[in-house]
Amino acid sequence: MTTDLPARMLRLLSLLQTRREWSGAELAARLGVTTRTVRRDIDRLRELEYPVEGTTGHAGGYRLAAGAAMPPLLLDDEEATVTAVALRTAAGQLTGMEETTLRALAKLEQVLPSRLRTQVAALQESTAAIEWERRGPHTDPSVLAALAAACRDRETVTFAYTTRTGHDADRRVDPHHLVASGGLWYLLGHDQDRDDWRIYRLDRISGLTPIRHRFVRRAVPGGDPASYVAGKIASAPVRYRAVATVREPADAVRHRTWALATRIRATGPNECTVDCSGDHLPGIAQILTGLGADYTLDADEAVRDHLRTAARRALDALEASSALG
Repeated sequence: MTTDLPARMLRLLSLLQTRREWSGAELAARLGVTTRTVRRDIDRLRELEYPVEGTTGHAGGYRLAAGAAMPPLLLDDEEATVTAVALRTAAGQLTGMEETTLRALAKLEQVLPSRLRTQVAALQESTAAIEWERRGPHTDPSVLAALAAACRDRETVTFAYTTRTGHDADRRVDPHHLVASGGLWYLLGHDQDRDDWRIYRLDRISGLTPIRHRFVRRAVPGGDPASYVAGKIASAPVRYRAVATVREPADAVRHRTWALATRIRATGPNECTVDCSGDHLPGIAQILTGLGADYTLDADEAVRDHLRTAARRALDALEASSALG
């Protein structure tokens, strides 16, 4: 059916898929036509059973509603290529995504023009990924997708949240941004009950429900969502304390360590402190090993014991290999 639609109507359908709602004036400006022409094209789409909803009045507009079947997605060449490559690399990154990702990829590749299919195949053949064992929490892809839509549509959500101490509490949040860090996903939102910004780990969210209430987007403190979330993660309570004073400039250390940038502070032209504190002793040891320079350490005894044990095992292994050689 879509092959019989004029190019303008295909463009209209594509625009309706990119945002939750468009005004008639906005669509007319994008298409270079009058609002009357937009209304006629909308009516034509409805005749073809595309579920386009409209509202009247000053704030009225159009949106593509959910229907009995999902309408075809309209992608340009770059969008189609990026989507295909992303689907190839997405399998295994989120719990339960492998089979779903491959099904979606098969549908996309079936309809790709030959020129794009060749390009995607070349990208796939020339790239590879190393699979690592993944431990710890995983993000539910349905939660990630629902929150992404809520951020886009400026729609308030409610959910149950399990804190780091194991306590459950209900939240009512205006979601603004999703931020990935260290294999985890975080939601940056404005908590209505606390009237303040909060970050939430997605693996601790359950019972997510959009409540069909639109909010006015706020400016994130500092203007950078990723920096704001990084700062909150860095200042969060941790189980083990470990602070290294490194005899090297902060910028040099920042480029080769896994430590959060906000936890690296210059104390002089050739010296800085690196806060390696965390809940996981092997992770602390990994950061310290990657500092790549001499340092002194101010740490809890549990951290020191772990480092002594790891160092002793490494020395024992070296001695054993020397004896064999």
